Amino acid sequence: MQAQAQALDEQEKSLHVLNRLAYGPRPGDLQQVENMGVKRYIEQQLNPDRIAMPPDLQARLDSLPAYGMSTTQLFNDYGPPSFDKDGTKEEKQAARQRAAAELTPQFHKERLWLATESPRQLQEVMTEFWLNHFNVFEGKEWVRYWVGDYEKNAIRPYALGNFRTLLGAVAHHPAMLYYLDNWLSSGANTPGAKGRFKGLNENYARELMELHTLGVDGGYQQADVIALARILSGWTIDVQAMKGGAAPFSFNPQRHDNTPKTFLGRDLQARGYQEGETALDLLASNPATARFISTKLVQYFVSDQPDPVLVQKLSQEFLSSHGNIKAVLRVLFDSQQFWSRSNYQTQFKTPYQFVISSLRASATPVINQKSVNGSLGQFGMPLYGWLTPEGYKYSQEAWLNSDALLRRINFAGALATGKSPISRKENAPTPSTADAPPVDPQQLLQTLGPAIAPEVAAKVAAAPPNLQAGLILGSPSFMRR
Repeated sequence: MQAQAQALDEQEKSLHVLNRLAYGPRPGDLQQVENMGVKRYIEQQLNPDRIAMPPDLQARLDSLPAYGMSTTQLFNDYGPPSFDKDGTKEEKQAARQRAAAELTPQFHKERLWLATESPRQLQEVMTEFWLNHFNVFEGKEWVRYWVGDYEKNAIRPYALGNFRTLLGAVAHHPAMLYYLDNWLSSGANTPGAKGRFKGLNENYARELMELHTLGVDGGYQQADVIALARILSGWTIDVQAMKGGAAPFSFNPQRHDNTPKTFLGRDLQARGYQEGETALDLLASNPATARFISTKLVQYFVSDQPDPVLVQKLSQEFLSSHGNIKAVLRVLFDSQQFWSRSNYQTQFKTPYQFVISSLRASATPVINQKSVNGSLGQFGMPLYGWLTPEGYKYSQEAWLNSDALLRRINFAGALATGKSPISRKENAPTPSTADAPPVDPQQLLQTLGPAIAPEVAAKVAAAPPNLQAGLILGSPSFMRR
């Protein structure tokens, strides 16, 4: 009876799925989910292709020139002028500046528009999850040309699909090949091991096991890192072929180590390119990978401290379904741990989750993406901005401190009063002529429902009307999900 009394009511369940499977409610979402029921909402979100994209949102995405460009077009239009030597120092600097000025804003708008407005919210949440899992840093030279396509074509289509397919899409994408230097890697004494392509590079092989699949305690040895690097030698970016319009990925047999290899205790029978595919098969189906991915999913969707029982349950589903991400998530969302009151409104939002949920709750349109990413930068979580391969942390420990809280409160105040430049045209003449309407606090309370604790709502009611919306968005209640 006591357990029954502690169960979440229907409105709390609706808020819970909107906070975990989505970036929080927009006006009307809470009532809509409550009316349809959380089970139906979850099933709908697990099948994003069945959810129609709003025509206005799709039209704005299509209006971005870079949105429709291939990786080859992006590189040919924005890449270094001199392919053979990467250009002079001045040429490289000019190319970087042009890409930063023209491509980066488009990629950021695409990401922010979809996160704030797409009804396929779980797809966006999982796109962020996998982008962080397979992190690349847009500030590393050529990655800047490709990071938008990496998200659009290597991550988002497979975010709720099959893990092996996702792993392969990442492994073949030029953003990852360039970021972790595998495009430079050549087998020792191979005919193509010349110039900048001379020598074996272990970067991608190491991170592929430590961060992408098995985990740091996944049972591999340094010998496996070297073996995997040899296996993936020759997986490269063919710049010359791109000049003729070909796709960037190429397997160069002249740079591939064809000598026998033992990987994770297995003698590989394949030779050449197929060795890499075999290695990806082995990694994707390994029990350590199932455990590592399941642990991260539980930490993201349930609690910073993952329940071992739930992790084991998800791991079993991962293995039996051959890495079916949707099937694993369905088990997670059906678990008692996910619905436990002890895990309700307990996770501290990351800066990205806080900013996106603020924009959604206040129905603030993202017009000035530069301002949004500026705020994310101040919070320590700029888009595509984590330098090293492990990606951003999601835990409360990583983000909860007094300085961060003050920044969030200031952000909330500016957004609530309409004085934030986020919804102001980037070239608006002055703030006084470009302010957005202030956020209606009563509408905000209705949108957020049980997300705002009664004691917070009481303090809001006692405050001057012009401060109420800011107090809601800057409250401890809103900073949790």
